[in-house]
Amino acid sequence: MLKRLKFLAYFFCALGLSILIACSSQTANNSSAPPPAASSASSAQSAHSGRKMNINSAILSELDKLEAKLGIPALSNKIQASRPYGKTEELVTKNVINQAQFDQIKDMVTIEDIKLEGEAKDIDYMTKLGLMKGHLYVAKELLDLQKPDQAEPHIGHPVEEIYADVEDQLNERKVASFKDVLIALQDEVKAGAKNASKVTSGYESSMKSIDAAINALAATQRQTPGFVLQVINGLLDTANSEYGAAIANDKIAQVIEYQDSRGFILYANELYQTISTAMSKSQPDAHRAISTKLADLTATWAAVTPPDKLVKTSDQVSMLVKEIESSTQKVAKAS
Repeated sequence: MLKRLKFLAYFFCALGLSILIACSSQTANNSSAPPPAASSASSAQSAHSGRKMNINSAILSELDKLEAKLGIPALSNKIQASRPYGKTEELVTKNVINQAQFDQIKDMVTIEDIKLEGEAKDIDYMTKLGLMKGHLYVAKELLDLQKPDQAEPHIGHPVEEIYADVEDQLNERKVASFKDVLIALQDEVKAGAKNASKVTSGYESSMKSIDAAINALAATQRQTPGFVLQVINGLLDTANSEYGAAIANDKIAQVIEYQDSRGFILYANELYQTISTAMSKSQPDAHRAISTKLADLTATWAAVTPPDKLVKTSDQVSMLVKEIESSTQKVAKAS
C-alpha cells in the first residue's frame, strides 16, 4: 500500500512538472513571434510597394522599368507590340524575352486589371498627369533649339501613351477632354513646327489643360507634403527607370529615354517647390536631406542634349532616388 502511494505521488509530481515545462515553452514561443498587427502592417506595406504592372495596359514609361531591370534596348516597345497577352508567360512564348529573363521579372507583372481606390488613385492620377508635363517640358526645350523632329516623340507620348490611361478618371472628375488639344499640337510639330505662333499657343493650351486636370484634385490635397511627396516619388521612380533604359556601354544610347527622364525630374523639382516652405517649417531635417539629394540628382541632366560622358551612373541615380524616398517615408510616418 505504501509503495502504491509513493508511486502515485511520483506520478503526479512528474505530470505536473511536464505540464509546467510545456506551458513555459508555449509562452516563450509566443513571446518570440511577431505581433499579428505588425505582421499585417508589414504585409500591407510590402504589397503596396511591390504593386505589379499590367503588361496589357501599362504605359511605356512603366514598361521601361522592365527594360531597365533586364537591360534590353527597346523592350518596352516589344512588349507593347506583342499585346494582348493571355498570361504573363506569353512574354516567353511570343519571344519577347527568354525564360531566364522572365524569371527575373515574373513577380513584377500581371495581366489582371489593377483597381486603385482613395488616395492611391489620386496619386496615380496626378503622377500620370505629371508625366505628361515632363514630356512637354523637354519638347519645349527641343523646339526652342529648333529641333522639332526630336521634340515630336515627347509631344506624342502624352496623347498616344498616357491619355487613354487617365481618360476614365478625367470623366469621373468631370474634367473637360483635352485630347484634341494635344493632337493639334502634335500635328503642328509633325509638320515641322513652321508656324511658331500656332506651336506656342498649342503648347500653352496643352499645359493649361493638364493643369486644369490636376486642379480637379482638392487644393488641400495638392498642398499637403505627404501627398505631394508620394507623387514626386512616382516621378523619380519613372525617371530612374527611363535613365537606366537610356544607358548602354556607359553611354547615353537612347536619347529619347534620357530626355524623358529629364522632363520628369524637372517637374519633380517644380512640385517640391510648392511644399518646400511647409517642409522647412514642419520637417526641417527631412527638407534639408530631400533638397540636397534632389539637387544632386538633378545635376545628372544638365541639359536636354545628353552629355558625351555620364554625369552619374544608373546605380548612382538609383541610390539617390532611394535616399530621397527614404526621407519622404519619414515625413509620412511623422504626419
